[in-house]
Amino acid sequence: MPAQLHYTSGPSGSEDSGPRFTAVGAEVSPGVLREAARLLGYEPPPDSPRQPDAEQLKRFPTVFGFSELADGGRLLSRSVCTGTDWAGGPVSFHTHAVLLPAGTRLPDGVLPISTWESPRWADSTPADGRPDPVDRVEPSGLLRKEALVPFAVSRAERLAAFFADLRAVAADPGAGQIVVVEHDSADVARWIALACTVLPREQAHRLTFTTYTRDPRQTRQQLVGALPSSEPVTDDGRYRVHNCTGRQPSGPVADTWAEVCARVWRAGRPDLFHNDPEDLGPLAVSALVAGIDLRTDARAVAASWAAEQVDALSDDRLTALVAGLCGSPVPHLGSRSTALPGEAEQAALAVLLARLDGRVPASVSGPLAARVLASAVLARGPVPALRAGSLTARAHDDLARDLAPALRAGIADTAEPAAGRPLALLRSADLLDVDCQDQLPELAERLARELVDTPATNATTGSATKPSPEPTGTRHGGEPPADGCPTALLDAVHTHPGLRVALFGSLDTLASAEPPAVARVLRDSGLPLRLQQSGFPHLRMCAAPAATPAESADRLDRFHGLLRTAGVSPHADPTVLRTALRLTWSDDELPTGQEAGLLLKELGSDSHRAAGTRELLIEAALAAPPDDRDAPALATDLLRCFTTELRPGQRTALQLLEFTGLLGTANEGEEWIGRVLSLKADAAEPIPETVTDRAFEALAWRLLKGPAPANELYALAPSAEPRLLAAYERAGRSDQVSERLRTGPAYVAARFCDWSAFPGTDPAWDETRTALLTKVLRPIVRALTAETQGEVQTALDHAGRGKLDAFHAWNRPGALGRLAGRLSGRGRRTEQPGT
Repeated sequence: MPAQLHYTSGPSGSEDSGPRFTAVGAEVSPGVLREAARLLGYEPPPDSPRQPDAEQLKRFPTVFGFSELADGGRLLSRSVCTGTDWAGGPVSFHTHAVLLPAGTRLPDGVLPISTWESPRWADSTPADGRPDPVDRVEPSGLLRKEALVPFAVSRAERLAAFFADLRAVAADPGAGQIVVVEHDSADVARWIALACTVLPREQAHRLTFTTYTRDPRQTRQQLVGALPSSEPVTDDGRYRVHNCTGRQPSGPVADTWAEVCARVWRAGRPDLFHNDPEDLGPLAVSALVAGIDLRTDARAVAASWAAEQVDALSDDRLTALVAGLCGSPVPHLGSRSTALPGEAEQAALAVLLARLDGRVPASVSGPLAARVLASAVLARGPVPALRAGSLTARAHDDLARDLAPALRAGIADTAEPAAGRPLALLRSADLLDVDCQDQLPELAERLARELVDTPATNATTGSATKPSPEPTGTRHGGEPPADGCPTALLDAVHTHPGLRVALFGSLDTLASAEPPAVARVLRDSGLPLRLQQSGFPHLRMCAAPAATPAESADRLDRFHGLLRTAGVSPHADPTVLRTALRLTWSDDELPTGQEAGLLLKELGSDSHRAAGTRELLIEAALAAPPDDRDAPALATDLLRCFTTELRPGQRTALQLLEFTGLLGTANEGEEWIGRVLSLKADAAEPIPETVTDRAFEALAWRLLKGPAPANELYALAPSAEPRLLAAYERAGRSDQVSERLRTGPAYVAARFCDWSAFPGTDPAWDETRTALLTKVLRPIVRALTAETQGEVQTALDHAGRGKLDAFHAWNRPGALGRLAGRLSGRGRRTEQPGT
């Protein structure tokens, strides 16, 4: 049994007029008494009457306190004013206290605050100085529902802020003290009682308090009561002041737990605190089941907790919870009594629905399904993937009526990625039988464009148009197109035939305009083209598997395979020819001369003309590398097949290319250099470098291979065409020419005649031929045997015109410098052909 203390003030004028202990339990140590003396006592309010009568004494505050002692024990005390003496001396008071050693509680485990005004408290010292043993304490009834609920309702606007501070102070001793200002200390006791009902039982037993102090700064309890006349501490940050005699607080309280506790008390349901009241999840669920309306953050907590505990909750409790979450058991917008949820609540409700849908009867989950869907559509929350049986018939009809405009607007919203929210809303519209057929073409076009990630393109002309604005952030519902089609899109393609046809049509249009870009995304993407037995030829080609190594080696075979995949003849639809070509030969590749020639012969000029692939064939010819021997023949075919369509510049370049193939044949004609230079000079637009270089290389080799008319060499010498002369010198320095010079005496004589001809005609020619004489011919001639040199001289003697003499002079040791001047034309007139 706990020890008791009686502490009272002495009479005025006596030898010992100060407060003293008048009765003390035998087991109380002197140290505890000294500490208790500092805690016990009584200071009347500063505005109290100096000589109160009996009625005024009743209005003096009661100091009911629960304090912690240094040894871990607790001191529960009650101090009351007993009056003043006849001389108006200090106020008389009496304190009755109960000492609870560390680790102990009051008998029967009653809460300290529940003993407020218990009949066990004495207003005077026992006559024999021996307190009666305390084996039980009768509660005063302060914690009874009928006593506290009216008080809580009267303080409704102050509850949440008080509970928020209570939670902070109870959890952290360094969080300061709560000061409650009331006109009556009994009201402070009621606040303490409210606090102990919402705290966990252990914290409620440890909560220290006092119902009145004249100066809060002199107390150390966690919850301190004061009167308006007490010393103010409003400006001291150590105190959390709740002045219930002043203005009502303004603004919401952020602490969700405190907000729920306040609403539970206002609803008169303190019984909901019987379990662990600090666990917000079950408390919020219990409140909603009881029909208490909660704030959106608390509803989110309740939904999240319930989603984790679905298997442990009965159908009846789930039904009541869903009704509380939905604001009304009738799942249609017209009767909904609560506002649309916040973002966190939307997400939590969606998670709860996912756990409930299909696991409980629709009568239980149906209202939640309707609520989540309505929130998703109207408040832009996550759109649930509902089943056909997720909604009751009435909810289906009501939602279809109320949500149709918002569904259609959301599907048409271009600010969202089409594969995200609009596609999910289309699925919801299908579930509710809301007709959106007229929106499918536009949605399909957006889906196709986002999937391919390419600007809109005119499929007829191939010209790019300005793309529609795209949203920021991750595209396609968080799935990049490089990884294939988004899952939601694939699901829609499988389940929505109308959207599938429209999407395939839009992708087919894009595939026709930009085949490589579409193929990079759709190849091996899993797009179920098999669901459509025919049509969409461009899309089918772009979605075809990547070429095997064998197909990559034989591009014509790959080309014909794509045409077979299209399922349409290029003669019936020439556009498939263009798509197959662009898929076989990428933007940085062109057909070879042989490939282009076969494409032209197999398909005919009319097909290429209709498909717009003529330019590709022309480019293939004009860009062909020098070692492509089929390019000149391709040029001939192009000149023949597209006589009227070629631009003047193209025609000239193709004629030049064609002529390179005639050199060295019976059809080469005459005046080769003149023809080439004339075509180049008269071209309406610049001739491609590849064609010009090929023509100059062909001329150079034709002149060096011989025999060539003398007038061709004469045309070369004064041409002053640096690229032609450079080609001639490169060919002359080649290994092929050197080998012929070593083995052909007649070839040596012919080259000496050419490279020593027309000195002084043009500086560039003199530089070119001199270089060939000194760097190519002389080393080879010096290395020839005497017999071979004799054969060279014989050939030069037959050539006449002093060639043999010139050769002797050129080949005589030490005579090269003198001969170089002669051969360069210094002091001589220009040699003419035939002289």
